[in-house]
Parts: sequence; C-alpha cells; structure tokens
Amino acid sequence: MSIYTRLSPDDIVEANPTVITTGLWSNDTGSLEAALFTFSTQLNTSGEYYVDAYNADPSTNDLAEVQFAISYGHINGGGAPTLVENEQATLPTKAIYSQYRNLLLDPADTKFTFEGIESDHIYVINFQRSRFKEQLDAGNWQLPLSGAAGIRTYIDDSNQTFGTLTANSKAGRVFAVVSGALSTASGSVTSSTNARTYGTNGPGYGLVYPDLGVIILNPDAIGPAVGFFASASLTLTGSHTTGSRTTPWYTSTTLTTVTIPYAPVTHSLTETNWASQKGAFNHVALFHSINNAVRATTYDDGFRARSAETISSTHYFVRLRNKEYNYSNNPTFFNPDNGTLIQADFRNNPRVYVTTVGLYNEQNELLAVAKLSKPVPKSFDEEVLLRVRLDF
Repeated sequence: MSIYTRLSPDDIVEANPTVITTGLWSNDTGSLEAALFTFSTQLNTSGEYYVDAYNADPSTNDLAEVQFAISYGHINGGGAPTLVENEQATLPTKAIYSQYRNLLLDPADTKFTFEGIESDHIYVINFQRSRFKEQLDAGNWQLPLSGAAGIRTYIDDSNQTFGTLTANSKAGRVFAVVSGALSTASGSVTSSTNARTYGTNGPGYGLVYPDLGVIILNPDAIGPAVGFFASASLTLTGSHTTGSRTTPWYTSTTLTTVTIPYAPVTHSLTETNWASQKGAFNHVALFHSINNAVRATTYDDGFRARSAETISSTHYFVRLRNKEYNYSNNPTFFNPDNGTLIQADFRNNPRVYVTTVGLYNEQNELLAVAKLSKPVPKSFDEEVLLRVRLDF
C-alpha cells in the first residue's frame, strides 16, 4: 500500500546558507610542507605551457596527485623562442598571457594591471579544479617563495571578510596579493608598510581570483622582492634593462650564468636551451622557488590554502497524522499473497516503526531518501513530526 502526502508551502523552509572550509590539498590538508614533484612526461608534452606540481613523485608513486599548476605568460611571447629564432615556434608564453587575459579581464582591458601599473608578463598559479571545490577561501591562503633575498610570504588583502569585494570582474571577486603572513585570524599584512609594492611607487605583487582558484603574480614586483636571478645550470643569452629599479633583478644588464639557482627567467632562451633544458622554463623556475620554500628547515608553515563552498539547505517538515502511515508493505507485517495481516492484533491496533522517509516529485519519482537515526513508533494513537534536511 503506497501512500503519498503532498507537502504544503508551509512544510518547506529554506535555511540560511552556510560556508564550509576544508584544507585545499590532498586528504583535506591545509598546508603543503613536504617536497613537491614535477613529472617528466608532462614536461615533455606540455611543459612549454605549464608545469604540474605533485605531492609525491608520480614516476614511482601511483597515488601522487596534482595540487596546482604554474604557467608563465608574456604579451609578446617573451620567455620562449621567437619566430626569428625558430620559424616553427608556437609562442607558448604569448598563448598563456592571451588565455588568462581573455579568462580574467574585461574585454576593454588589454593588459594585466597591478596597482595601476600595466605588466607585459605574468606568473599564474592555477589550483587543481577538484581541490578548491567551489572557491579558494579568500584570506585563508599563504604562498611562500624562496630566492636570493630569503623566503618571502604572500597573502591577499581580503582580511578574511568573506564576500567583500576589493574589485569585481567577469571572473568574479578579485583581491590584491600583498606581502604578509597569516599570523592572525584576520590574515593581516605584517612584512612591510607598503605591502603592495616594492621600492617606491612600484607595481603590485599580483591579483587573486578566488572564484576561479587562480593567483596571478607580477614578475616585476615579485622578482626584486624575493631576489629572482637566472638559473646557474644554464648559460643564458639576451639582456634585461634594470631601468630605475633600486634593486636590480640581475647582477648586470647582460645575462650570464650566476650562482643563484632555481629562480625565474623572464627573457628569451636560446633555441638550444629551450629544446634541451626543461628546467629552463620560467614556470619551472617558479616551481623550484615554491618547493625550496616549503622544504626549508628554517620555514615550516608550508604553502597554506583552504577551499570554501557554500552549502544551501532546505528543511522539509513531514507530518504523519494519527490516521496515516499505520500499515506497512513489509513482509513481516502484511502477506502480499492473501492480503491478510501477519499478526491478528494488528487489525485493531496496528503498530509500525518509521525508519525511512522518501521525497518524491509530481510524477512519484523518488528524488531523495532520509534515514532516521533510530526507528520511530507510529499508531492510530500517535502522530509523528519529522524534519528532513536536504543539503546541496
């Protein structure tokens, strides 16, 4: 015997949404504090465009998982062989800059702007999609970078005011990346008085788009602040003008081999180096900067980040009145062959125990099932009120 009871509007109550945060990394951990790994297969196939960072060595551990990806983009294709150097060049850095410009910026914006200063190139940290769920928890992440100036940490300026906008774009909320640490619950900036710039009147460190799980870093600010130099493992060609910067990015305007390893290079490599040295990619160098920071014995906070998702709940109040739901189709109660009750006493005083509630649509199709923590007795002498919460 199937009985359906239509819920009235008064039986359905929409609850206030709640925000749930969890650690962003594998196993819901909130901090990456061990060595990170790249995968040679990925570098060989798509390393010109991005590098994946794993929590374990994917060449020896089948359980290794991608945590985030790093890219480098240049509006004119810098940081990769040009068409002059190689007429078959695909200009991957130009493609990366264009991709994220189209994804994050409004149509009228042709360049990324950091504190009012345009930049021709960017670093991108793109969190693995399943990690950040609905969004990166703004104000609850901390990025460490290691360079010649030591370890520097960066957060955003949201001050953990969830939903408060520094700016808005077609990509959702936008916050500025600032120099600082999550030293307090508010995520205050602690490392400098002019947190968004290096030197005086310099560009900002970057932008974070929590709704897309993307951090954009400005090489013109990050480089001098952290102390990025050319990689010691390569002999590089080309030049980089220091201009009026008070802290030169390189030891001289002519790029040669220096003694500081694992730091981003933001100019065109020779064709030979690009083809044979996968570690020469700008984004691979940034990977090493993060990896060196999380592995440093003098620094134990790791790369900290949390995901956030909004849980919407609806409460359904199910009322079982005294004359309803007093019989059961359970074979211990009702004999389907002859229609008789198993226990003769149930004819005048049936007693059942409610264990499950099903929610159906207008076509009597089962949409959701709620299980009670323990059976609830029901008879002609008793009424039952159940509250079913559906989260989505």
